[in-house]
Amino acid sequence: MRVYITKANESWVVDRFREEWYEHYPQISTKNILFADLVWIISPWSIKKSTLNRIKNKKVICTIHHIDEKNFEEFEKENFEYIDQFVDIYHTISKKSHKSLKKLTNKKIYNIPFWVDPKKWFYIDKKNDLRKKYGFSHNDYLIGSFQRDTEGKDLISPKLIKGPDVFIEIVKKKLKTHHNLKVVLTGKRRQFLINEFKKRNIEFKYFEMIDYASLNELYNILDLYVVSSRIEGGPQAILECASAKVPIISTNVGIASEILSTKSIYNIGKEESADIDIETQFRNVQKYFIPKGMQGFLEMFKGQYES
Repeated sequence: MRVYITKANESWVVDRFREEWYEHYPQISTKNILFADLVWIISPWSIKKSTLNRIKNKKVICTIHHIDEKNFEEFEKENFEYIDQFVDIYHTISKKSHKSLKKLTNKKIYNIPFWVDPKKWFYIDKKNDLRKKYGFSHNDYLIGSFQRDTEGKDLISPKLIKGPDVFIEIVKKKLKTHHNLKVVLTGKRRQFLINEFKKRNIEFKYFEMIDYASLNELYNILDLYVVSSRIEGGPQAILECASAKVPIISTNVGIASEILSTKSIYNIGKEESADIDIETQFRNVQKYFIPKGMQGFLEMFKGQYES
């Protein structure tokens, strides 16, 4: 059995999953699609028609990260139906995505959350030293958001499914009780939040593209990480925060209910009711640690190969 994983080439989390899979399972993997028995379409939005034409005689698994049912436009539907011609089974990373996908296909769907590497995402004790390293004071109240918030089509409009407007409202409320609040941002397409913070004179620091070690350090300086999304497949930040014992609250999206305590999950506009529960999140995330967290994928591949 040889597994090939498609590329996203977007400096996004699925590129990391591809790297980690090849690192841990080189003996059953290939980076040449021609030699593959199984093709894993890990990022369907970036798949090229030329690639699809090369996998007609191969077993194909496709990951659907999330579906915006309210805004599932005709173009997206046509694109799904086109790719569906080549797909044998589907994979989703949360129960919510599984439920949405069942409305679109009768094919078998595996629900397996992505793994997380505890060697990359871990607790660091010396918080004050880290804060000095990144230009923060030990007195600062630091709120983090490391996910995209701006549409790629114009780099101005908010990506509303990610809830940047929700995040701003949370920051504004926190400022009433934490006058030393500062926002920590990383990643690409953060223009919407950056512009809003400048308008409102909200202090922030932006670390655009950084390596995993630096990102883990930024997680560790936070007083709070906020997932403000309306729709998500993961997000992987929940697993990373849980692994690194980072205080986190989240809307009830993606994998949130499978990792976080119910008291750490909030409804939009009622985030003040959310509370941090590091013990629960760390306990729940451990079953997704590498290598255990990869076993479900290995079983999925073997089952499809042998069918």
